[in-house]
Amino acid sequence: MNKKEIRELLVETNVIQEGHFVLSSGRHADIYMQCAKVLQHPKHASTLAVEIAKKWEDQEIDVVIGPALGGVVLSYAVAEELGVRSIFSERKNGEMKIRRGFELKPGEKVLVVEDVVTTGGSVKEVLAVLEELDVEIVGLSSIVDRSNGKVEFNYDFKALLPVDIKSYKAGKCKLCKEGVEITRPGSKEK
Repeated sequence: MNKKEIRELLVETNVIQEGHFVLSSGRHADIYMQCAKVLQHPKHASTLAVEIAKKWEDQEIDVVIGPALGGVVLSYAVAEELGVRSIFSERKNGEMKIRRGFELKPGEKVLVVEDVVTTGGSVKEVLAVLEELDVEIVGLSSIVDRSNGKVEFNYDFKALLPVDIKSYKAGKCKLCKEGVEITRPGSKEK
């Protein structure tokens, strides 16, 4: 799939939403991307996983990991495509951890996947956990890079679709000033 086809799939599945949103970073935007909408369809999850797997086909990946919750389905689909294990990390008491008996063996090559990267916060938390282990971090991928290439990692980052969505600090949001009703989508919904 090319970028245009990926974008069309995201529009068709209502991933791209318009309104007034408070993002998990606390910033405000007039567009929100809810990738769970496309990942609820196994066929689409598989299609996107194939595209991510293609980006890493020259690597010998052993494990795919995604942060809960957005990366869980996608990490599973990518791992299935690569024929390797899938695990996930999650927060416990506000700290990202690998739990539930998941283990990484010394020297394993690990790919990190996430549905949407905006500031890279969740991915950086996963990377910090992995950096404490004796594994090789191959790189990371996402369906959408909302930072449009502005977020930096110490590893190769390959997104399927870079998107430039303007966001604003809460006190400087034009939508707030216009009195547009606020929606708090995603996993940190209040």
